[in-house]
Amino acid sequence: MNSFAEVFEAVKQYCTNEGGLGEVPRKLWLDALEPVALEGNDAVFNCQSEFQKDVILGNKYKNLLLEAFEATLGFPVNLRVITIEEKQSAEPILPEQIEEMQSELEKSFEGGEYAYTFDTFIVGGSNEFAYAACTNVAKGDSTYNPLFIYGPSGLGKTHLIHAISHEMKKNNPDLNIIYVTGETFTNELIEAIAQKKDTTKFHEKYRSADVLLVDDVQFIGGKESTQEEFFHTFNILHIAGKQIVLTSDRPPKDIKILEDRIRNRFESGLIADIATPEFETRIAIIRRKAECLELNIPDEVAEFIANRLKSNIRQLEGAVKKLKALKQLAGSSPSISMAQSVIRDILTDDQPIPITVEKIIAEVANVYGVTPEDIRSNKRASQISTARKVAIYLVREITEMPLAAIGTEFGGRDHSTIVYAVNNVTASLKRDRNLRDTVETIAKTVREGSGK
Repeated sequence: MNSFAEVFEAVKQYCTNEGGLGEVPRKLWLDALEPVALEGNDAVFNCQSEFQKDVILGNKYKNLLLEAFEATLGFPVNLRVITIEEKQSAEPILPEQIEEMQSELEKSFEGGEYAYTFDTFIVGGSNEFAYAACTNVAKGDSTYNPLFIYGPSGLGKTHLIHAISHEMKKNNPDLNIIYVTGETFTNELIEAIAQKKDTTKFHEKYRSADVLLVDDVQFIGGKESTQEEFFHTFNILHIAGKQIVLTSDRPPKDIKILEDRIRNRFESGLIADIATPEFETRIAIIRRKAECLELNIPDEVAEFIANRLKSNIRQLEGAVKKLKALKQLAGSSPSISMAQSVIRDILTDDQPIPITVEKIIAEVANVYGVTPEDIRSNKRASQISTARKVAIYLVREITEMPLAAIGTEFGGRDHSTIVYAVNNVTASLKRDRNLRDTVETIAKTVREGSGK
């Protein structure tokens, strides 16, 4: 036999004559293999799809092929089957191809961003109440004022709040609509106080709004000056009959480090939640994104993605974008194997970030208005001392580090100092509700920031 192709023909003949393989399975599976080479003891083949590969390497056909090869060649071989997708990804990329591939990848993301309007929002059982409330507000119905929308990140709160702005601006271009995040509001206030020593322009900007839209308002929790400013801004606008819409990752009652007077304002209007989208809504989101990208996704692929990415709309949209990129680079239609690769990448990207001592100390410092250096220092000011004990307690509770190791992290403090701090905070938590709320909120923020 002069070639591997001839060897394989003899192998297939053996499978038919000696192995009793019928004509139909032979044509369907063995003929689907393209012989490449015999590399040492490896019999290498190409095939079209991952599905074909899985069937051929299943015990039934694999064992028969191994038997046939050994009978034909006189020695055992290993089967190595490479799909077209694997072959393309394994081929070396020449330097001149890199720019072209990058260009193709960038093109795959063009046109896929749809406007944040009500028309592009996918409505399902998980969000229909919030959607209805937002459309009423956009029509000028002042019944829901303030409107407070809450739910986990990535479920469409920002989409809805922008849709309100879009619709109201379309109906009345003269409206002064201000959109701001809780973080931006805080930073602008800090800048006005620290750098310009004057909050006049800050007041003029926010207190002249016809509509105030605040995204991620939970960010103001624990920040006294920001809460004071926000309280007065809220009151002035509300008394004047101006519409206020707020979003948060949690309901008002769960924003622990929040003044009661502000929490009461948040709860004085309508509270609407957005939950994780159900299967049908996830499928609709995948379809809408694919339509925007002019990508045809087979039903089984869409269902495969929807069954595995359940808690975040941004993940669903990201999966469709990556499928588009793979389609353009590989030149083949979206498949289950492509979807597996995409989902694996997305879930890997979203793996929890380890909680470090630095993260805990930084968050405690932020809440107590001190610096991480203060916490690690020997300063004994009351605020710093309290922050230090809380940080030590949280490091112990969250990381479960040995006490000696914690002492090293806090400027080389001895074992007894760490034990005292932990015991002191533990006792205080039982009688001090405010401290308990503060510690719980810091712990939640740290854990959520790490994805845990």
